[in-house]
Amino acid sequence: MKVIESRAEVYLIALQSLSKTEREAVIARLLEDPQLREDILDLALIQQRQGEPTRPFREYLAEKGKRVRNG
Repeated sequence: MKVIESRAEVYLIALQSLSKTEREAVIARLLEDPQLREDILDLALIQQRQGEPTRPFREYLAEKGKRVRNG
């Protein structure tokens, strides 16, 4: 296990050991910071969309270019 993963595990265990009210307070504080809030939302979106099909970025750009020229 890498150092970052190990440290993350320690923080997760500590968070899980708190009562529900305490966990909610910690999470609320994290969300108050605009940068942390953005990071959390980005990670949640990535997790949520993980099973969706993917395609190469160049393919997306080519399709987008066609729509702009035709639209």
